[in-house]
Amino acid sequence: MKQVNLYVNAANRKSKINKEIYGHFSEHLGRCIYDGIYVGEDSTIPNVKGMRKDVVDALKEIKTPVLRWPGGCFADEYHWKDGIGPKEDRKKMVNTNWGGVTEDNSFGTHEFLELCEQIGCEPYIAGNLGSGTVQELSEWVEYMTFDGISPMADLRKKNGREKPWKVKYLGIGNENWGCGGNMEPDYYAAEYRRYQQFCKNFSGNELYKVACGPNSDDYHWTDVLMSKINKGISKAISLHYYTVPGEWSKKGSATAFSKDEYFTTLQKAYKMEELIVKHCEIMSKHDQEHEIGLIVDEWGNWFDVEPGTNPGFLYQQNTMRDAITASINLNIFNQHSDRVVMANIAQVVNVLQSVILTEGDKMIKTPTFHIFRMYRDHQEATLLDSYIDATTTAENATIPALSQSVSMKEDGSILATISNCDLEQDYEVTIHLAAKCAKSCTAEILQAEIDAYNSFDNADVVEPKVYNGFSMKEDTIVVTVPAASVIALSIK
Repeated sequence: MKQVNLYVNAANRKSKINKEIYGHFSEHLGRCIYDGIYVGEDSTIPNVKGMRKDVVDALKEIKTPVLRWPGGCFADEYHWKDGIGPKEDRKKMVNTNWGGVTEDNSFGTHEFLELCEQIGCEPYIAGNLGSGTVQELSEWVEYMTFDGISPMADLRKKNGREKPWKVKYLGIGNENWGCGGNMEPDYYAAEYRRYQQFCKNFSGNELYKVACGPNSDDYHWTDVLMSKINKGISKAISLHYYTVPGEWSKKGSATAFSKDEYFTTLQKAYKMEELIVKHCEIMSKHDQEHEIGLIVDEWGNWFDVEPGTNPGFLYQQNTMRDAITASINLNIFNQHSDRVVMANIAQVVNVLQSVILTEGDKMIKTPTFHIFRMYRDHQEATLLDSYIDATTTAENATIPALSQSVSMKEDGSILATISNCDLEQDYEVTIHLAAKCAKSCTAEILQAEIDAYNSFDNADVVEPKVYNGFSMKEDTIVVTVPAASVIALSIK
């Protein structure tokens, strides 16, 4: 067993870990919305106003703080007025991005905001800049948030909602460098400035406007965009990065992978650290006060679809490998919470690295779900200064074996999350607590074969268990972190 040290300085309290870092993303893609979230009020599947009760309860369990909708690429072809009013009168459309299926718009603005109210989370609306108009987006904001007499407020009331909603987060466009219009950064920046001008704060609702930031390592986009916006017109910019172990045409299987493919996946997941550091350096050149945040509003593993499923639906299984990459990413976001203010894993149900999978009336919680549950107490806690040093090597991939982050709540309780991506090596980690005397400690562990997953026939193959593999003194805790595992320690 290899011995390493984790140094934690409880006196050096850094940035707040916004709860929105633990956000999620829902798009009209495959079975994310229909079957996954929304089944309609007439369904035999238990629901509240058409929303699957089991899914809502699960999202409440992990304290889902924010949900992004309606896309994704779908957002820049979405016209919101098609999704309001009597369902039988709603316009049908072709979902050209995802499978060419018919979208009947039975899940629209009212349904999404009802879902957010049931979960108890903030809505994050992705507005249509790519194929929409300034007037269309302006009227959508008015429809949702204006408490008064106006054409859009009157239309909302006619459709059954007397009082407006509170809608904080507004993304103005999505992937406008790609499916959202194939724009150049200076052109998008000009369009963003125009569109945001007409998105007003109504009736005490203050919009948190998000500009479309870069794709992966497009540092030029970030530099140009940041040179043309300021805190007065934008609260944050977005970043999209997916972990793809292979090529886009052949990404690799979600469940059948070699040791080398496993380490390639982890190596690419760790690239998130490099991307955030470099984009933040560019942002700080234009915004030294950190008044504009970074939102990673699409992230996660992207593999080939499950055999036999519609290739346009992006349905994939979820293994212990996904749990480890989720833990790595969340630790990275926590460590950079001075600038990273939100993150939204793609996607919440039945698409890509989902936290939930459904099949008819059945629902399972994926290994990634359990990471979000184990990490949930980082939300709104204060990041503590911490450091660990451990690497592992496989073929040409040298990556940190251990990933960690440590935070403190207002009551002085500490959550330390540690993941070990090494497939063979256990680590004995000595946690040195400076300026903190530990009186008690409890722990959970998520551990399984690296390709293990939960199925509809066996839903609890990968789930957290109480862990007693640690000892403690006043200022140190010694914990064994087994190979391919994630541990959460609650210290008081």
